[in-house]
Amino acid sequence: MARPLIGVSTYLEKGARWGVWELDAALLPAGYPRLVQRAGGLAAMLPPDDPEHAAAAVARLDGLVVAGGPDVEPVRYGAERELRTGPPARERDAWELALIEAALAVRLPLLGICRGMQLLNVALGGTLVQHLEGHAEVVGVFGRHPVKPVPGTRYAGLVPEETAVPTYHHQSVDRLGTGLVPSAHATDGTVEALELPSTAGWVLGVQWHPEMGEDVRVMSALVEAGRRRRPEPPAP
Repeated sequence: MARPLIGVSTYLEKGARWGVWELDAALLPAGYPRLVQRAGGLAAMLPPDDPEHAAAAVARLDGLVVAGGPDVEPVRYGAERELRTGPPARERDAWELALIEAALAVRLPLLGICRGMQLLNVALGGTLVQHLEGHAEVVGVFGRHPVKPVPGTRYAGLVPEETAVPTYHHQSVDRLGTGLVPSAHATDGTVEALELPSTAGWVLGVQWHPEMGEDVRVMSALVEAGRRRRPEPPAP
């Protein structure tokens, strides 16, 4: 059986260095494709492109992951930039918002990771807390903290127990976007996962970084949802 094709959005960085080279590059931490592969999918990188091509990209996929990365520009949710908010990544914001909208329109299985969860919330009309203490304690080092699932949600059906997850973020969901429901919280009350009801398709966002851990349950569920979208092969 063919492995589902899972697209993962990427960074676009100027002056990246590897070997003898220093060039502009489309980058994706290796943890993302490795997690897709461990979960039984094929990973495809989706570097920023003209938003008008998002629907065509989505049409070729069985599932979509919107990866972590820089802060969402506050203008996207009607706010002024605060001092601790990072510089804008406007090309990436536009591309990933278009990918999310295209995926929702055709009910493509969708997983938002960290920034991806925040952008999903913004795409549906929600807002963000621009700085949150205690969720990225050492610069450039992933921490861990427990998250507790909300009973009855899709996430709780996948991971019913409280778990310690790899985390690195300083922004979080504030006002929820239309239709979204919280499906996990940190001990301080921060929304750590959110989702749309099952009637809207398979849509889940997590604030942490599953690609930096060993638990494949969330990604495996995305891959399986993508597999179910494929038509049955003709009988021999």
